[in-house]
Amino acid sequence: MQKIVTNLWFDGRVEEALDLYTSCFADSRVTNIMRYSEAGMGETGDIMVAEFELAGQEFCIINGGPQYTHSPAMSLAVTCADQDEVDRLWERLTSAGGEEGQCGWLTDRFGVSWQLVPVRLGEMLASDDAEAVERVTAAFLQMNKLDIAALEQAFRNE
Repeated sequence: MQKIVTNLWFDGRVEEALDLYTSCFADSRVTNIMRYSEAGMGETGDIMVAEFELAGQEFCIINGGPQYTHSPAMSLAVTCADQDEVDRLWERLTSAGGEEGQCGWLTDRFGVSWQLVPVRLGEMLASDDAEAVERVTAAFLQMNKLDIAALEQAFRNE
């Protein structure tokens, strides 16, 4: 059991979100669904709370209503092994109404913010070569979806 679980507040569309999120990552599944009863605050039969795993990490969605909305102040950061993973997740998460952001950030169609961060970017930013780090930083600040090959070129000053 995971000690800290990210809890996402939704206003409807919970089943759609669960379908999208669990389809994006291997080792993902819905683990529990609790539905509103006649005594609940929502429509009888609608999902009240859903627990799920993404890449083996536990999450929870509460179908709580319009009182709270998502904000980029909280995002889900995904460490991506390579450009193929960045591209695949970017396409899936921005589809059907999601929006591209800068520096590898995006907002999915439900308003949840994500960061798709290639492992290689972290390696370049941790370099002892301050000039290379500056070039990589300048390059990624100009990007929406991160392009690892272009970041590598900036790092090597090509």
